[in-house]
Amino acid sequence: MTEQPPLQDDPIHDQPMPLIDHLLELRRRLLWSGAAFLLCFALCYHYAGNLYLFLAQPLGDIMRQQGEQPHLIYTALYEAFFTYIRVAFFGAAFLSFPVIAIQGWIFIAPGLYRSEKKAFAPFLIATPLLFLFGAALAYYFIFPIAWRFFLSFQSPAGAGGMQIELQAKVSEYLSLVMKLIMAFGISFELPVVLTLLARVGIVTSAMLKRFRRYAIVGAFIIAAVVMPPDVITQFGLAVPLVLLYEVSILSARLVEPKTPTEPENSQPE
Repeated sequence: MTEQPPLQDDPIHDQPMPLIDHLLELRRRLLWSGAAFLLCFALCYHYAGNLYLFLAQPLGDIMRQQGEQPHLIYTALYEAFFTYIRVAFFGAAFLSFPVIAIQGWIFIAPGLYRSEKKAFAPFLIATPLLFLFGAALAYYFIFPIAWRFFLSFQSPAGAGGMQIELQAKVSEYLSLVMKLIMAFGISFELPVVLTLLARVGIVTSAMLKRFRRYAIVGAFIIAAVVMPPDVITQFGLAVPLVLLYEVSILSARLVEPKTPTEPENSQPE
């Protein structure tokens, strides 16, 4: 079968450009993206202390509930400074992502047909929203449960006993928080990835159904590898992954190309 030419009512709004012009356009978009990231980094570094306190608030709330004074320590002179740098970098990546995504869209959109633009637009909107949903699930649901579980292993000094007390470092706490937030945020992109693959015809909803049992096992394996070695956070990631896989099957069914049903073989006499 020969490929059908694009329809006249599905134009592609692009002008022929030499390679050097494409490279100049790419450099312009990269400069805008870099400038947006640097501005967001400067802003986040100015409020790095407040951002870190926001990330540490779930731990502080659990400590207060247990009658402790919330505290974190650092053991190197430069540790707090570089922790704030990482907080600013982390926050700048969040704030500047919409600008970077828009610049990328401006660069590739002229080369897309109108139907392709309509197909990709929902994914551009869903990607940051799903990431935020995943990060919010980690912050508001997983963190309180996990921190309460970890703090339960503290032991006050008794008669002839030894006190076991948490002395969490600012850098280690930030590393754990960033790891969990990124893991949940990226995991929530599963429907976007699978739906996009279904939209272009690489996978189908029937194929996803056939691999459901392997996906469930894979979700628990990923959670066991990515999460800390405790059952709470591992189940907290594995269960949403399984649910998101089921959502992906439904969304793939909606967007996958419809194959026309072949009519009954009726040869003309």
